[in-house]
Amino acid sequence: MKTFVREPLVHFLLLGAVLFIAYGLVSKPRTGDGPGKITVTQGQIENLVSGFAKAWQRPPTSEELAGLVRDLVREEVYCREAMALGLDKDDTVIRRRLRQKMEFISDDIAAMPEPTDADLNAYLQAHTDRFRAEQTFTFSQVYLDPEKHGENLARDISALLARLNRAGGQAEVSSLGDSFLMERSFTAAPASEVAKQFGEKFAAKLGELSPGKWEGPVESGYGAHLVFVSERTEGRVPELAEVRDDVRREWVNAQRLELNEKFYQELLKRYSVTIESPLLAEVQR
Repeated sequence: MKTFVREPLVHFLLLGAVLFIAYGLVSKPRTGDGPGKITVTQGQIENLVSGFAKAWQRPPTSEELAGLVRDLVREEVYCREAMALGLDKDDTVIRRRLRQKMEFISDDIAAMPEPTDADLNAYLQAHTDRFRAEQTFTFSQVYLDPEKHGENLARDISALLARLNRAGGQAEVSSLGDSFLMERSFTAAPASEVAKQFGEKFAAKLGELSPGKWEGPVESGYGAHLVFVSERTEGRVPELAEVRDDVRREWVNAQRLELNEKFYQELLKRYSVTIESPLLAEVQR
């Protein structure tokens, strides 16, 4: 008998019986008008079973499933009665949740087909600043601390610059100049990264230097630098193939926002909005 009770098929049949009974019980209408009817559908019960299984890695027992159904009915009763009392009207959390659900519906409505290359190319050309490849610099720098050199700073810069130019690009910079927290050499560093580390003024000056020789002083927020730019790549608009994923993501987002706005504007046409402040009247649309 114990073996029979443990059989998975028996469990399945019992569970099916509970589902059938629960469905039959809760789907019966209450006496009175239609709005008083609560129906727990087979689909809802299947969702309860699925949700329980995902959380606990096993199907619910008969008792557990009956409890889930009772809780679902209790939730529905309380929600309907709360709405009948108008308890949802001024609750910020509920209002935000309802708005979020409407936006989810809008997102579903705004589901779009895959963009063509023509769509993406047009978007890329219309928004080149978003996708432009940055100017990059490969350079070495030697730092001189103004406080340490004092009134001899200009003289020391001139002497060190002459020494560096004699060595050219082969100069060993690790032992020259003053100690500095930043790296002494950078490879293909984007202009934004250079600006972040040395300042906008320093990065702009690198764009003016002639590659292949030591120049300076170049000022930063730290002091004076002698700089050797070995390579500089100019900023450019990339080909679509290089940034397809980024362009597609931006295109899809832009289309979604546009369609969501159209959806909202169509809904807004159903209402007459009055804002009791002349200064804020323009937010009606």
